[in-house]
Amino acid sequence: MKFDIIVLGSGPGGYVTAIRASQLGFKVAVVEKENLGGICLNWGCIPTKALLKSAQVFEYLQHASDYGLTISGEVDKDFNAVIARSRGVAEGMSKGVQFLMKKNKIEIIDGFGKVKPGKKVEVTDKDGKVTELSADHIIVATGARSRELPNLPQDGKKVIGYRQAMTLPQQPKKMIVVGSGAIGVEFAYFYNAMGTEVTIVEFMPNIVPVEDEDISKQFERSLKKAGIKVMTNSSVEKVDTTGEGVKATVKTAKGEEVIEADIVLSAVGIKSNIENIGLEEVGIATDRDKILVNEYYQTNIPGYYAIGDVVPGQALAHVASAEGILCVEKIAGHHVEPLDYGNIPGCTYATPEIASVGMTEKKAKEAGYDIKVGKFPFSASGKAKAAGTPDGFVKVIFDAKYGEWLGCHMIGAGVTDMIAEAVVARKLETTGYEILKAVHPHPTMSEAVMEAVADAYGEVIHL
Repeated sequence: MKFDIIVLGSGPGGYVTAIRASQLGFKVAVVEKENLGGICLNWGCIPTKALLKSAQVFEYLQHASDYGLTISGEVDKDFNAVIARSRGVAEGMSKGVQFLMKKNKIEIIDGFGKVKPGKKVEVTDKDGKVTELSADHIIVATGARSRELPNLPQDGKKVIGYRQAMTLPQQPKKMIVVGSGAIGVEFAYFYNAMGTEVTIVEFMPNIVPVEDEDISKQFERSLKKAGIKVMTNSSVEKVDTTGEGVKATVKTAKGEEVIEADIVLSAVGIKSNIENIGLEEVGIATDRDKILVNEYYQTNIPGYYAIGDVVPGQALAHVASAEGILCVEKIAGHHVEPLDYGNIPGCTYATPEIASVGMTEKKAKEAGYDIKVGKFPFSASGKAKAAGTPDGFVKVIFDAKYGEWLGCHMIGAGVTDMIAEAVVARKLETTGYEILKAVHPHPTMSEAVMEAVADAYGEVIHL
């Protein structure tokens, strides 16, 4: 079985890569051991958003009176139905990828793929049958899984990762979330909104530690207001699962504290899926859990490439897709520009949402820039007030000398849909004055971007 390109993995890196390769005229095969769409569509990005929407609607119903509405009878939730809806959304999206594969004449090979020397791939199906494929180009897009800490081993029942968190048979009364990155805080929000008592334990001084400090502080206030206990500068030293629930020993600045819960969710990052896929046999270079590639995702062995969570860079679905497209366009002989990792947006979909791109204020100062900083609160936004979502703000950072847009940071309702303005503007090297003079529609949440820029330049109207 000979192909032009074989892609290992069908996540948002793999399946997008395969489709673009097919569009470019290549004969393409995708090797997938589980479900089309990978973790993102089946166990990550998509089903978690379905869970979060259910939690958000539940909260809306509980606060109907805030909008002048009356609900007769008790507002309650069906936890299992919420989970079932999430799974249904994921299954629908996976079928959508199946349709796209068929439409683009991409061959799907079911099984576990291993790269072999001589530009070959060995696929073992669920029955143990082995098939050998060959191609001119082999792209590894095998993604990642939940990372386990030595002192926090996951048993899948009392100490769980994100996959189990999406399909628990019953709602826990108490939950400890270890780690406050996007995965951790999204699940913390979901379970808290559904009625679980949630504690977040974060090793760093601030939650969502990759974000601008102003965002982190605002988000922590929002979580605490919602009833979530937040413990920063803290770490789980050990867990005792011998009893009915879990007893976690948490080390804090004030000493050790034992917290009891039904379940501990470990959300301390991800680990690349690079084991047992033949890298050593082929001689593909790796370092610290990552496959080493150049700016076009070529490994040290000609004909072998890698994209997505298995290579250095942000482990995000949209990054994997962009890398894959760039990789196959380079293979096709197109002129391509290397990806600008400094202009990758990051989004967190809790309530309130967080979205950011570029430098934080701290990073901009450390880089030696003389900066202009502007901030506009949604409490001054007519749209946000009318929608009942006045919490949060937009913060912008500009180079005072040339007007370069160094960073944009948002927290509030719907900001994950607003951040693209900053991404595109930065790509086009737009200055602060150009954003300020671009007329934004009223009343919208996006006005806050223009107003924040106006604040940076001393021209803000509505503050």
